[in-house]
Amino acid sequence: MDLPLVVGVDGSESSLQAVDWAVDAAARHGLAVRLVHASMWERYEGVGLTSDLGRPSEEQAAEGLVRAAVERARLRNPDVKVSGELLPEDPEVALLREARNASALITGRRGRGQVMELLLGSVSLALAARAPCPVVVVRGDERSRDAAHGRLVLGVGAAENSSAAVGFAFREAEARGCVLEAVRAWRYPAHELVDHPLAADESARHHRQMATELLDAALCVPARDHQDVDVRRAVVEGPARRVLLDRASGADLLVVGARRRTGRTGLQLGRVSHAVLHHAHCPVAVVPQHG
Repeated sequence: MDLPLVVGVDGSESSLQAVDWAVDAAARHGLAVRLVHASMWERYEGVGLTSDLGRPSEEQAAEGLVRAAVERARLRNPDVKVSGELLPEDPEVALLREARNASALITGRRGRGQVMELLLGSVSLALAARAPCPVVVVRGDERSRDAAHGRLVLGVGAAENSSAAVGFAFREAEARGCVLEAVRAWRYPAHELVDHPLAADESARHHRQMATELLDAALCVPARDHQDVDVRRAVVEGPARRVLLDRASGADLLVVGARRRTGRTGLQLGRVSHAVLHHAHCPVAVVPQHG
């Protein structure tokens, strides 16, 4: 049985946008959607006091929040199976546990009550950096989120970090019936200084060729397994984070990989993934590579 898409909801506009995105994705992939709201209301609330004042308790308010999110999801697409659950836990802890039994974890850019100047909410960042399943952070303005641009961008990094991301991107492009633009950035090594123009040209050709070969190797097997996907390769000189942010402008989704090293704790998120999560103008999928 296919695992559901799990969405963290907290009543914020950002999390409701994540609900919409997840329902659309679930319809494409034939999956269910599980909406989860986690809150530590029991620690902070005096139930008797709130009842005496005639105000709904935090738990009652949270239950209403989940019901509203479930109703929104069902109105978005009645054919998608939707369930909701309220958990009296820390959001990050609860959602990381839920991620163990999810096809993907979907979250908004920032949660309710967070400082608007922050580029990415702390919970969303922690989930992207620690979850064992793919995490989609629904970024971008309304047009970039809801319009079908027909293009998905995949950042192809080192083979040991990106094979899972490549597979994810091909499956998503196939489900969407859209173009998959696979991008490999390259740069001169910092220690390589070439003064002569001819030598510089030769060095550039060498590094571009290496990047092309790495890109072709990464795409070879999945392209053979997903022959209906229109793949367009791009080898671009420049810092990977800048290249991907430029290419992702006007895309439906940007997919990047993140290495999860066995036995290590804490955030495991590379600089490129970290940068695009903060600055991309479209939803970003971070796909973990375990090992």
